[in-house]
Parts: sequence; C-alpha cells; structure tokens
Amino acid sequence: MKDEILSRIQKKFPLVAKPFESIASELGISENEVLEILQEQKKAGIIRQTSAIFDTKRLGYKSSLVAFKMPAEKINAAVKILNSHPGISHNYERNHEFNIWFTMAVAPDSKLGLEKTVELLAKLTQADDYIMLPTLKLFKINVKLNTTGKDEKKESVKKVKHTDIEMTDLHHKIVRMAQYDIEIISEPFKKIIDELGITYGKFFAILSELQAAGVMRRFASILNHRKAGFNANAMVVWDVDEGEKGEAIGANAASFSAVSHCYLRPKYPNWPYNLFTMVHGKTTEETNGIIEEMSKEIDSKSHMPLYSSREFKKVRIEYFTPAFEAWETKHSEGV
Repeated sequence: MKDEILSRIQKKFPLVAKPFESIASELGISENEVLEILQEQKKAGIIRQTSAIFDTKRLGYKSSLVAFKMPAEKINAAVKILNSHPGISHNYERNHEFNIWFTMAVAPDSKLGLEKTVELLAKLTQADDYIMLPTLKLFKINVKLNTTGKDEKKESVKKVKHTDIEMTDLHHKIVRMAQYDIEIISEPFKKIIDELGITYGKFFAILSELQAAGVMRRFASILNHRKAGFNANAMVVWDVDEGEKGEAIGANAASFSAVSHCYLRPKYPNWPYNLFTMVHGKTTEETNGIIEEMSKEIDSKSHMPLYSSREFKKVRIEYFTPAFEAWETKHSEGV
C-alpha cells in the first residue's frame, strides 16, 4: 500500500481541500492510514517535497544547464561559491573532464543576465573551461519513480497547448506561497487560503489557470531518489542529428518511462552531444540495461552515460524573492 500511495502522490496530487482523504477513498483505506504512511515517509526523507512545480521560463526566468571543467583540488571551494547562488538548484560532480554540472537560472530583472552570471561564476571558481547548454527543445520533464514496479516500459508523452494568462497580484502571491512544501495534514492548503483571505474554490481555480498556461507544470510530491531505492541515476547524452530527425529521436527517447527529463541542447567543437536524457534505475545494472534498450531505438552516432559521484545541491528555486538581487549586489562589483 505504501508504494501505491507514493506512486499516486507523484503522478497526480489531488487539488482538493482534503487531498489525503481523496487518496484514501481511491485506495479503500482511511485518511489517517494515508497520513501516517506519508508522515513516516517524510520523516525518513523518502518524500523530498510536496508542492507546486513551476516552469522557470514561463515565470520569466532565464536558465541553462552548465558544465564546468574544474581541477579536483578546487572543487570544494568552487562548490561553496556555486551553491551560494539562489538560481542554482541542482549541482553534481559527474564522471567526465567536464566534471561539475549545475542548472542555472537568473531572475527576470537580473542586471547581469544569464551569460554574464555564468562567466562571473567561472571566474570566481577559477574553472578551466565551461560550456552552456540551454534548452533548444523540451520533450519531457516529469520525475515519477516507478515505486510499484508496475509502470509500462514506455508511455505516451502528450503535447500540451498552453493558454494565455495575465498574471495578477493574486497569481504572483499564490506562486510565492504554493512553491513551498506543504504539511502532511488533513487540510494542507488551509494556511494559504486563510493568509490570502480567499476560498478553496478560488485557490484551486487559480492553480488550474496557472497549469493551463504552463506556468505550473503540476502539483506533486518529489521523492529522494536514493532513499526511495533508485541509486543509479544517469544523465545519458547522445550525439543525434539536428533538425526534424533530431526532434523525432528526442520524442522517442522521452517515451521511455524510466526517462524523467529529455531535452535537445546545442553542440560545441568540444562537446558533440545534443540529446540529454535522465534515466533512473535502482541499480547500475538496471540503469545500464535501460540505456542499452534505448540505444537500440535511438539513432545516434554515439552516447555516453554520466553518473553522478557527488550531489552538492538539490533544491527548488524560490521564485520572486530578494535573494537573486542580493547575490548580484554582493558579487558583481567591477563586472
């Protein structure tokens, strides 16, 4: 039952006043049983966070994946500098000469901008080299670990047409509040609606608007991969044709259920790989097996799995906070 509940909260968290009662009703158990199981999983660190997951770009932030080539003796000092930036949400050491990989975002009102921020970080950390790998085409971003073992090998990835939205002050307030981890209690959204002085109906209607517009990807629980038993997660990079053929290859790669993220990114003379897939498995053998299966269906010149040897940072970006401006003010003098 635990695995069924964990699967459910990753896929489609009920946006109702009493979401855990709704899950209990579906599974034929009591709300208290669901709460007890999830509170245990949260305490054990298996559930990392349950909140709205927003689209950085749709909120006006500019972002990119970045790889630094860093001498081993400088890594620890570099990580402290990188992790101090509020726009770096994920930061890993991987098995390649480009050994430090992080996701980077800057606020809509950034005075430095994305490229100058990365340039400044390379200077501050004394990186030997770096490459910026912004998203050219997003095929999939949907972290759902197969906790039950019942998921199909492949899944359909629907193309969604987003509606237009005019963000009001209330929309921004809800983004600021819904981005944080909810408590695992009977009415987890009550604190938000009470603070905003709105009804549940209004709150869920705005979340629905944000999702229809692509501003909110989804509302879901994210699990801690390793603590949930998924200990072998690889960023697999592929050298594929660009243009329409590359798009078809990317769409096929995204259909594998074990793939949580799938993007086309630029190539460089020192970096020939342009299709990026995050592949999740419980063991290295399982993950390598999935990669081998994928390689039979993906028309690529070459591919390479990059496993993380160390996780330095994995958090959610906090949107519309003063932290971005404060970092720039502190570090950008003389830039």
